[in-house]
Amino acid sequence: MQISRLTSFANPLLGWGLAEFALNRGKAACKESRSGGKDSECAPVQLHAAGRTDGRTDGLGLKTRTAAGLRAATDTMQMNNAQRNSPVFLPPSNGNSHRSPGYVPGRIVPVRSPPPPKIHPSQKSSSEARTGHSSFTFTVEEQKRGRAEELKKRKKTLICCACSMCVFFLVLILILSLTKKGVIDENCPDHNPSLRNWNPGHDLQRAVIIRKGDLFRLDSSATFLSLIIQEGGLLVFSDNAEGSKNITLRARYILIEEGGALHIGAPKCRYRSKATITLVGRSDEGEAVPVFGRKFIGVKAGGTLELHGTEKLSWTLLTKTLVPSGLVAGGHAFEKNFSRGLNVRVIDQDTAEVLVMDRFDTHDLKNDSRRLHELLKSLPAGRIVALAVGDSAVKSLLEETKRTIQNLLGSSFVNNLKYRQAWALVAVLGGGNASCSEEVREHENHDTGGQAVARKEFITVDGVKFFVTAYSEWRNGFPISGFQVDVVDGVVLHLMDDAQSWSPGDQIVVASTDYSMHQAETFLLLPCPECSKNQVKVQGKPQFTHVGEIIDGIDMRAEVGLLTRNILIHGEMENSCYGNNLCQFFSYDTFGGHIKIIRNFTSVHLSHVELKNMGQQVMGSYPVHFHLCGDVDENGGYSPPTSIEALSIHHCFSRCVTIHATNGLLIKDTVGYDTLGHCFFLEDGIEQRNTLYHNLGLVTKPGTLLPTDRNDTMCTSIRNKVYGKYVPVPATDCKAVSTFWIANPNNHLINNAAAGSQDTGIWYVFHSMSTGDTHGLVPDTKAELTPLGIFYNNRVHSNFKAGLFIDKGVKTTNASATDQREYLCLDNNARFRPHQDADPKKPRVLAVIDSLISFKNNDLGAWIRGGDILIQNSGFADNGIGLSFASDGSFPKDEGSRQEVTESLFVGESKNYGFNGGLNKYWGAGGAENKTRTLPRNKTFPIRGFQIYDGPVHLRNSTFKSYVPTADRYTSAVGFFLKNPWQLTPKNNITSVKFEASVSLKVFFGKNGSWFEENELDGDKNSIFHDVDGSVTGYKDVYVGRMDNHLIRHPKCINITQWNGVICSGRYSQVFMQTWGSQNLSLSISRDEYPYNPMVLRGINTQRAPFQQYQPVMMIGKSYTVHWNGNAPKETVLYLINFDKDDWVQVGLCYPADTTFQIMSDIYERQTNSFDHIEDYGPISSLEELQKRPLDRKYYFDNNTGLLWLFLRARHSRDGHSYCSSQGCERLKITATTKSKEISNCVAKAYPKYSKEPKPIIPMPPKITTLRENCGSSKVVFTSDPHKTYLQVQIKSLTSEEIQKGDNESFITVNGEKVPFTASGFFLVTVDACTGKVTKKTLFPELDPRMKQHFKTGIPNRSIVLLGTRNKPKGYESVAQYLVLLGTAKEADLQSKESLAFFGFHGQVKPSWVMLFTGLKGEKLGLQEKYIPLQLEEYSCTKAESPKRKDWELLKKALSKK
Repeated sequence: MQISRLTSFANPLLGWGLAEFALNRGKAACKESRSGGKDSECAPVQLHAAGRTDGRTDGLGLKTRTAAGLRAATDTMQMNNAQRNSPVFLPPSNGNSHRSPGYVPGRIVPVRSPPPPKIHPSQKSSSEARTGHSSFTFTVEEQKRGRAEELKKRKKTLICCACSMCVFFLVLILILSLTKKGVIDENCPDHNPSLRNWNPGHDLQRAVIIRKGDLFRLDSSATFLSLIIQEGGLLVFSDNAEGSKNITLRARYILIEEGGALHIGAPKCRYRSKATITLVGRSDEGEAVPVFGRKFIGVKAGGTLELHGTEKLSWTLLTKTLVPSGLVAGGHAFEKNFSRGLNVRVIDQDTAEVLVMDRFDTHDLKNDSRRLHELLKSLPAGRIVALAVGDSAVKSLLEETKRTIQNLLGSSFVNNLKYRQAWALVAVLGGGNASCSEEVREHENHDTGGQAVARKEFITVDGVKFFVTAYSEWRNGFPISGFQVDVVDGVVLHLMDDAQSWSPGDQIVVASTDYSMHQAETFLLLPCPECSKNQVKVQGKPQFTHVGEIIDGIDMRAEVGLLTRNILIHGEMENSCYGNNLCQFFSYDTFGGHIKIIRNFTSVHLSHVELKNMGQQVMGSYPVHFHLCGDVDENGGYSPPTSIEALSIHHCFSRCVTIHATNGLLIKDTVGYDTLGHCFFLEDGIEQRNTLYHNLGLVTKPGTLLPTDRNDTMCTSIRNKVYGKYVPVPATDCKAVSTFWIANPNNHLINNAAAGSQDTGIWYVFHSMSTGDTHGLVPDTKAELTPLGIFYNNRVHSNFKAGLFIDKGVKTTNASATDQREYLCLDNNARFRPHQDADPKKPRVLAVIDSLISFKNNDLGAWIRGGDILIQNSGFADNGIGLSFASDGSFPKDEGSRQEVTESLFVGESKNYGFNGGLNKYWGAGGAENKTRTLPRNKTFPIRGFQIYDGPVHLRNSTFKSYVPTADRYTSAVGFFLKNPWQLTPKNNITSVKFEASVSLKVFFGKNGSWFEENELDGDKNSIFHDVDGSVTGYKDVYVGRMDNHLIRHPKCINITQWNGVICSGRYSQVFMQTWGSQNLSLSISRDEYPYNPMVLRGINTQRAPFQQYQPVMMIGKSYTVHWNGNAPKETVLYLINFDKDDWVQVGLCYPADTTFQIMSDIYERQTNSFDHIEDYGPISSLEELQKRPLDRKYYFDNNTGLLWLFLRARHSRDGHSYCSSQGCERLKITATTKSKEISNCVAKAYPKYSKEPKPIIPMPPKITTLRENCGSSKVVFTSDPHKTYLQVQIKSLTSEEIQKGDNESFITVNGEKVPFTASGFFLVTVDACTGKVTKKTLFPELDPRMKQHFKTGIPNRSIVLLGTRNKPKGYESVAQYLVLLGTAKEADLQSKESLAFFGFHGQVKPSWVMLFTGLKGEKLGLQEKYIPLQLEEYSCTKAESPKRKDWELLKKALSKK
């Protein structure tokens, strides 16, 4: 009986806890075996348990007991709940961990056998003792009776001992058995022997508190009103090796207080089963919990939350383009009633493309029967033909047509078709009966006994299986016929990474690779036994194209994210919007659950957890929220540091992860999909040292919480926090929702993807002070001055506004009469200018944007304001504007900085043509091929690669591709900010750039018309850049400006009409003119050499500004006059901008003849806002004298013409990129006094008196006749896996027709090395897939035995095979059978093709990049390009030393920064 009872208890108990339990049972057995006696008589079997422990700990943190210590353990097991053993993962004395001090990752519990009981010498019987000391004697009978009782007691004691030892050894055997099977693992929280199985049941009205000593293993689903885990309480979800547990915990909230802990799995013991926490309740139910609110999991100070699901690949990239319907040619579906006769479809057997769609009325028209006969006879063998009867088809169906159908398609029913009989057929032309599928159904009273269905399965050359289905029937009195061409049993996705951890039934999301983020699609995974480790099969058909290739050198592969996890935390939602939840903007319930962690928690780590229906349109309630937590890494005493890893956050209602006044958090491998408001959100502007590594965010939609979250409608509708009746302006106050909202630059972004936001992918915004809950606690955050953290290998695409945006701040004051805008609305009050230690007096620190991939962003690939900033190793494609810099402020506040882009690639309109759907608005022709494609912004929007706004900007060692203007729009490689009122510097320079042949408009300065409007603002007119080495213009050391700008030109300048530009030699700078007292004036400036071609400047400030400013670009060493369209300003300040020492210009300013002047010069020091070297200017009698004394502080006023002449000369050297000299800004201040009210325009009097003959100061250089080497980027491919090597390969084949039209260039290119072939035939190049080296180049005039043998034995294993053709060589059609050896899924039909380009592989696998391109007669195949990965594991390359992963090194560096 005792053994049976023991067995029933053995399973939930482990380790020494089980041994202790066994001993207690043994003790009980001992007592039961006695008819009466004392506990002390069982002492021999208690193994002297009253002794102490030996001080050692086992792997679970429990004391290892000696034989002498088991009594204490036994007593412990008998205590009440308040005195039970502590949980497995107790915090150490410092309170920073919920693990035991003896924890060793991965160690198995050392379950030892207890030591054998000590054998003590038998004591003398009490009767013998008494015999020696007693003064009494017993009778013989009494002595016999005493001895009998003593023997009976000994017998019972032996029985008790035997039972105990038997039970003990049985338990020991059980423990050893469990240990051998690996069941006991100290890393598994549910293996804690101190836990009790807990099955609390379901009661939504019951508030549950887990108190000190309550150590529960939740073993079944449960429902509570609420759950509070107090100090000393522990809740662990039960798990098993099979992962068959399915536990759901439902509650309004779960609160983990100080000393409490909730565990589901552990980092070294992943949870295997399905665990679900459902947070229930409405926003109008129950009382809110202070700090936490409603419907939450909350972690208070001292609390522990450890959730660790099964490890799965978080997200990856496609490696083969996923096309709509899963077929490259697209699927086909057709159904129609009353389509009388034979409906016909002809399908290409290689591509599944429907080639012919026609109807032949063979019921009424014999001519249609003949047409059908002729069509079938004209088709090449192998074509797929599908037929379906609509209504009736036999009345005029000629015998010859029937015979053709019978002979060519193998029909068995066509000769016996009856009136209105339903018939469907699918067959291969020339394939005979075996290739034919057909069915007939009888017609009865306008109905049929079912549907006549014909269906056959085929496979494309690329290996995609597809069905062709035809059907015919009478349905409810109507004749129905139809066709379908679709993939078989799901679509296979090819992925970059091993996806074997994904399971059938999991849900994934595939990102958009077009302008609209709404082309993202979700799929369920299907079983796929035939899939490789890098393939999965999905249910359903894609609606949109998702690129899986590197196109034109830019990695445009779609992200594929996993949404399903085996730990799910989700909110239970209402069916519709209700209450005051602001859900009226969304038409659905937005009151989800949330997780909130507050300062001084003990331990929080979340990994591989799914969060769905989380977040609320309530401030502070987000899917994951670290709230005012301070330092959560080693700086805060957390070891290991706090992290969230591989979360799936989707269909949520307020952000993804919020980092609020928290530093040092690691967010890794997390997917955020279909969420409202900023997704990865840094809140108050003081969050630093956080690391975001390899996260994916996509479909980030507007929310209501902050002005920057809102769209137009929300922005103008939500006005409860503005002052008075102010109506917010969406473009300037709101519309900034971003996937990554980075409110302090000292954070690290590595390997992240922002794959679609309503506004921006990654936005760096700068808070002038701490905001929100920490408002004013850090009054000067110095965010604008703080150096940028690590930014490496991030990708941004499919965002409506911009991919990357570095600019602006937020309003840090409440709405008031002075500024009516809402607190935290977007504000143009910040400029990023990083300095060492955020101290403007210390040196500048370069902010490096490294390896950015930006494509398909409607407006901007990147907008970056500030300095010093360097963009390097980056790729931009298909953006409205690829990249635009803006200076860090307006002069004179901006001291000048470095803005540079280098080693980058710009593609205007790539071969990613997009898909016309999914909220894409614009569609039209474009690109080098002039094919229809999706378009950014508008059909007429002027696309630009590199946009110059103000500067100084520096572009070097970069490449431009595919910038081709169309009749609808100007598309240029280099362009300028549209309608630009701002200053622009001639220090903008371009050097060592490369324009590929696909660029037909290098530069464009704008033109009157759409988008440019008048093109007459100050910045438009002063657009200019320096072509340092001639790589833009072909002339070295020249400047390129607008063609009508006569301030910069001379007679030898060269006009480029297509650019609306002019190329000039010379040296150029600016004079910054600031006027006071007449801010609404227009300034007219003329050069004396072109007096009647003035430049009129409006000024850049509004009419409300107290001053106006102008900044014309001027040729150094020339003379100019300045005029006004009104009274001359009372005060004018002239700054010398970008003047090097001894540079000069001569300026005459127009004033009335009675004007008197006070003129002084000084040097303005911007850092201290002080003025030094103040000197007065004195008058002089003539201009000639002024010119003779250029270093004197003199002026000349010509009363006759009204010109005040000044000689402006720089007296100090300028350092680096500063606008001003190293001493400060040299300036001259003019105070004019006059009583005249006349207009100050002196042109009529000044000229021709001061006119001069135009001439160059620096002669025009000769045109460069040889191409410069080392121009353009040294890289040809820009990918999101830069540690891998990709081979650029190109094939250009030619047909005889193309050659006759004058195209004579056929070639194969490998990594930029072009190998031409001029003779007709097959040109075959093999490349080692491991090294990338060309191993063989062979031209075969025809498919002869030599070429056949080469295919069989001449190509080395692990070879990339490139095959092109010139003309149509003999044996062209038969080469298809040999391509099967190199990766095609079947023999392609080449009979009607004229040219081919083939990318194949000779080896044991078929890589996803294998592809055959063919051109029909009269069709231009064009240049085909691929970027092929080298050294893949599947190639079976000799394992080389793995390349250093820069991302891993940077991650380590980021996590080590304090």
